[in-house]
Amino acid sequence: MRVTHTFEPVYDEKSKILILGTFPSVKSRETAFYYGHPQNRFWKVLAILTEEAIPVSVEEKKTILLKHGIAIWDVICSCDIEGSSDSSIRNVTANDIAGLAAGSRIEKIYGNGDKACRLYDKYCREKTGKEIIRLPSTSPANAAFSLERLTERWKVMIDCIEN
Repeated sequence: MRVTHTFEPVYDEKSKILILGTFPSVKSRETAFYYGHPQNRFWKVLAILTEEAIPVSVEEKKTILLKHGIAIWDVICSCDIEGSSDSSIRNVTANDIAGLAAGSRIEKIYGNGDKACRLYDKYCREKTGKEIIRLPSTSPANAAFSLERLTERWKVMIDCIEN
């Protein structure tokens, strides 16, 4: 099924790092915001790294991101996908990551999982001129990583997070 990304990136003039996912899951598309599946550990990891309470509402999530200079978006603008399966992604149209990076203070780009990094390298890296730093996926499908192990690996961006 052909699906188009329906929500905007979150960033502002103070954003120094960009975290990229692949494409919103079915649950994220239903909630119209990033990492909407209750078992996805993205917001828990971010709360630990920023020493904030785990955000619940979309507004709380946006606030924690912008307060700490973090931007989020997805590599894919539209694609053919079955449910939420990254492995089923075909016929990709990429988002304008280069445009976002050029119009902001983004210094580093991090990929939430291997697939996001591979898609970025294929469709965006040449245009942005920026490498992507691979982080383990916060998806519940990545059962090999406990919350503690994820958080430990995600600490590589701590120096870029504004406190």
